[in-house]
Amino acid sequence: MGEVVDISRNKKKSHTPDGLAKIDFFGHSTTLVTSEKGKRIIIDPWLSENPSCPDDLKNVSEIDAIILTHGHSDHCASVLELAEKTKAPVYAIFELANLLGEDGLSEAQIEPMGKGGTVSMRNGDGIKIHLTTAVHSSSYTKKDGSTHYAGEPCGVVIELESGRTVYHAGDTALFNDMSLISEKFDPEVALLPIGDRFTMGPLDAARAAQIIKPKITIPIHFATFDLLSGDSKDFEKYLIHSETNVVSLKPGESLSF
Repeated sequence: MGEVVDISRNKKKSHTPDGLAKIDFFGHSTTLVTSEKGKRIIIDPWLSENPSCPDDLKNVSEIDAIILTHGHSDHCASVLELAEKTKAPVYAIFELANLLGEDGLSEAQIEPMGKGGTVSMRNGDGIKIHLTTAVHSSSYTKKDGSTHYAGEPCGVVIELESGRTVYHAGDTALFNDMSLISEKFDPEVALLPIGDRFTMGPLDAARAAQIIKPKITIPIHFATFDLLSGDSKDFEKYLIHSETNVVSLKPGESLSF
């Protein structure tokens, strides 16, 4: 399954051994995927204002790509600052990508996409990024305070150099076409929201894991606020007899796989 380490307290353990990929969990939905060859890909960066993100992880300086599942602030509030600091390209659905451009993101860094599409990551040694369906909503609040429709929400599949895949579901409800994600991409790791109210709760997320059939399932998007009442212990209980290994990472922990 891999080793879970606390990256916020023991940075010496945060490296990726040769041949392994790594997932660092920053809290809520913010996730850093380090590929087998060391490419660093952050999904849904919400750092400085994220109450669940450890303080010593809020200042990210080296990123090779930024991917957004949708435009809500708890998924992309740090994208402009992070993109300016790292000069990393930003992959997002077309409407959200345009809004980010209007809000100051350099045109050279914008990588617009659509659901069902695939893009080869810049300087990614063969890494591919795929956007998938998610059932949710999406809006983006610009620097001037105005809120705009930001296209449809997405999930994302990252296809690593070896062809192994990581699926981040973004914010979503349970939907039957998750079976197509399983069939097409065969994710080794799936990150699934379990918080309820705005996304799947633990029971529906467990059903999703049974449809997708990853080797490892990591719950995300829970416990950040009181409204997100889904509990990882319930999620683990629902999957106790499943073939997937549930790894409940605390903010600041990582998993090599």
